[in-house]
Amino acid sequence: MAKKIEVMITAFRDGFQSVYGARVFTADFMPAVEATREAGIRHFEAGGGARYQALYFYSNEDAFDMMDTFREKAGPDANLQTLARGINVVALDSQPRDIIDLHAKLFKKHGMTTIRNFDALNDVNNLIDSGRSITNHGLKHEVCVTMMALPPGCVGAHDSAFYAKTLDDILEAEIPFTSVCFKDASGTAYPATIYETVKAARKRLPEGTRLVFHTHDTAGTGVICYQAAIEAGIDQIDLSMAPCSGGTCQPDVASMWHALRGGDYELDLDIDKVMVAEEVFKDCMSDYFMPPEAKAVEPMIPWSPMPGGALTANTQMMRDNGIMDRYPEVIAAMGEVVRLGGFGTSVTPVSQFYFQQAFNNVIFGKWEKFAEGYGKMVLGYFGKTPVPPDAEIVQRASEKMGLEPTTLSPLDMDDDNPEKGVEPAKFKLEAEGLPVTDENVFIVAACGAKGISFLKGEMKTNVRKIEKEAPAGQMPDKLIVTVGGEKFAVQFNGDKATVNGRSYDVSVMEGEDTGEAAVEVPSGGGASTPVVAPMPGAVFEIKKEPGDAVEEGETVIVLEAMKMEMAIAAPCAGRVAEILVKKGDQVTAGQALATLD
Repeated sequence: MAKKIEVMITAFRDGFQSVYGARVFTADFMPAVEATREAGIRHFEAGGGARYQALYFYSNEDAFDMMDTFREKAGPDANLQTLARGINVVALDSQPRDIIDLHAKLFKKHGMTTIRNFDALNDVNNLIDSGRSITNHGLKHEVCVTMMALPPGCVGAHDSAFYAKTLDDILEAEIPFTSVCFKDASGTAYPATIYETVKAARKRLPEGTRLVFHTHDTAGTGVICYQAAIEAGIDQIDLSMAPCSGGTCQPDVASMWHALRGGDYELDLDIDKVMVAEEVFKDCMSDYFMPPEAKAVEPMIPWSPMPGGALTANTQMMRDNGIMDRYPEVIAAMGEVVRLGGFGTSVTPVSQFYFQQAFNNVIFGKWEKFAEGYGKMVLGYFGKTPVPPDAEIVQRASEKMGLEPTTLSPLDMDDDNPEKGVEPAKFKLEAEGLPVTDENVFIVAACGAKGISFLKGEMKTNVRKIEKEAPAGQMPDKLIVTVGGEKFAVQFNGDKATVNGRSYDVSVMEGEDTGEAAVEVPSGGGASTPVVAPMPGAVFEIKKEPGDAVEEGETVIVLEAMKMEMAIAAPCAGRVAEILVKKGDQVTAGQALATLD
């Protein structure tokens, strides 16, 4: 009789992150959760990771409400699993111990069963406190060893001996766990290493220890990697369902089922019933924009390496910012960023650090501008990287960022940071007149200023769905705008039109159906100096108001692009004449954001 291999369905967490950049409305996919439950599935990935922040940032929904709804639809007997990033929990930045403990407390309260917990640097010190909190609050702790293949020509970590040493460190630290997962978020670890790693783990762990393997199909090798793990003695694999399967996601349940047919192993599920649930899921997601790269096998991924979940999240942001044409350059630049950065595993948040630094190297020149996360990583602020980062890069990051390298514990530094923790979050809530609850405290700690904006009802929805034809009388995307007797084609964004790098209020006047529209545009005054966006992004914060005096180099507006904040400085001393944008506006490179007299 074939041995049964257990499956966790990742479609509703990792699948969403890997295809849609985690931007999905809860109500849209709950019929698929119910259908999957009816198919006999009882193990779901239900939240955490990027699906925590994304609900606040893009869907304008509460992640805790989503988890409650998921539990209701999946049933009381379902194993609902979430993903946590060690000392980061579900934030992109590290957190102090009180927030790490609050994370476990709240996820238990809102119906979760298991937390898969990893550190992208494989620094076991970053798993101790989170593992204990998860266990102490009555959740199952699935501790992780994170995997990837190094870019060709690189050596020094990410082989079976390195993973065995990481597992030994976990055991030596006496971190409590109920299972061990080998997590390859980039889908680049190759079968021989996977086989040797699982075999070595079986020898080190007590008999009966549950072993799990996770990968993505981005490089086209997901199925054979799962086969290698199964042959080495793995108990469970992660699989997804269409439309969130293959490519940047996990292999599809049907693909893996087919690959095992006639052999010594089979999936522990009813494939016919699961295929019915897949059809429901496809219908649920039919009006969501499917990025073409989400379904592609990318042979260059081993040279990056770019994980599926981060790949589409970043391409979605590049589309939002109108710079998708630069994507191939950024991916090409990632290899060097990985080689010089100390070989942290390409999984969130480190995969985001890699992408942001590669992005900066392309846009601003090599190593001219350090992404905060990447710079702090090579300087030691998130723990110890698998190998020492390049010494020149460390020195350059220190000079550019004004930070000294450190070997201090990031947990101790965060505990001593007056801006982090439960009490500072409470203070921020009270200052805004918002209710002080455990949930709100955690939202602010994990999401920062955007958490406050969400709780105040100020966040904008940004979920990509297939655009339908505009109803009659609605503003078209492009207008022919008449300014000073001349016509200009401009892109329309809300009630603004950008003409020659300057934003104007516009109003459409009724006329013949000619495809053109006349707009009212305020006439220009005297000479002024524009404050210009150096790259596309969204307006995150407006620091100055009309009439304020500014010095040259003083911040006027803060943009956000690719999850990075960028201060836009006054090009000269003067007085703010106009602020031409509002918070949340999407702006283009070269667009005037303000003017100075």
